[in-house]
Amino acid sequence: MIEELSGRERDVLVRLAEMMSTEEIAADLFVSVNTVKTHLKSAYRKLGVNRRHDAVHRARELGLL
Repeated sequence: MIEELSGRERDVLVRLAEMMSTEEIAADLFVSVNTVKTHLKSAYRKLGVNRRHDAVHRARELGLL
């Protein structure tokens, strides 16, 4: 069982799955690039991955996307 993702972490993952860049995600969510990076880092930790592709793949496996 993984730790539950926050709403913002899910928002970021959805946009990752749409192939958006960190900068594009930040603009879309009206937050800074560093905020997006923080959410990504937290989501990666919770999903047990280290890369964007793996995060999206794992989230899909778990039915989060």
